[in-house]
Amino acid sequence: MDIQYYLQKIVRLFREKMVDNLVGIYLHSSLAMRCFHPDKSDIDFLVIAKKELTFKTKKSIARKLLTLHEELPNNGGLEMSILLERYLKHFVYPTPFELHYSSFHKEKYSQDENYICGGLEDPDLAAHIVVTYHRGIVLYGKPIKELFQPIPKIYYIQSILSDVSDAKDAIVKDPVYYTLNLCRVLYFLKEGAISSKREGGEWAIASLPSKYKHLLIECLNQYSGMSPNRLEISNDELIEFATHMLNEIHSIQNVS
Repeated sequence: MDIQYYLQKIVRLFREKMVDNLVGIYLHSSLAMRCFHPDKSDIDFLVIAKKELTFKTKKSIARKLLTLHEELPNNGGLEMSILLERYLKHFVYPTPFELHYSSFHKEKYSQDENYICGGLEDPDLAAHIVVTYHRGIVLYGKPIKELFQPIPKIYYIQSILSDVSDAKDAIVKDPVYYTLNLCRVLYFLKEGAISSKREGGEWAIASLPSKYKHLLIECLNQYSGMSPNRLEISNDELIEFATHMLNEIHSIQNVS
């Protein structure tokens, strides 16, 4: 899959639609951290704007992204948010955004040409900003360290914790996502590492009790596409793992 071709299309789209309002486009998550898998991963990026977008511009971008989404060869599609430059200089949590597009909203965008997910706040953006600052890739615009700034650690922690807060209930429905995300959160809390899901899982194999090794290897194999079969882990095992990890996370939180 020539992912570079689609990244170039993304850059052309935003340069055409935002013109001189565009500050930059920044890749983060799996593609930036060299663990992108076409069967699982999406293309994650942030777009930075100088000033607010008009409704017409937001609508036009959303329609173009919808068309591009249909062309993409990766199953995860794409996920992007447009932020104002001023929130990188003067951080706000949860962070306001101008426009958001993802697979979750794809159907709404498809069914309603006037639908816009924007003008709201998103706690997840704190994590995206931190990952971009430490491990992101410039697709277009200013160098990352000239534009992005470190944000208070507490906001990054709140952001990644919000992603796993329902793990005990949700891990059965999405075991790979929650297992590896729990590992990533604990890895940061224990060692300060800004990691991918894969890196979090690899760290956990070496660091967690050996009874979880089989689960972790299975999830990593599923995530990397090495195992096409359904995850052979019982619901009880998954819930026990989530309970253990959340207890570990909360114990560190209580100490700090």
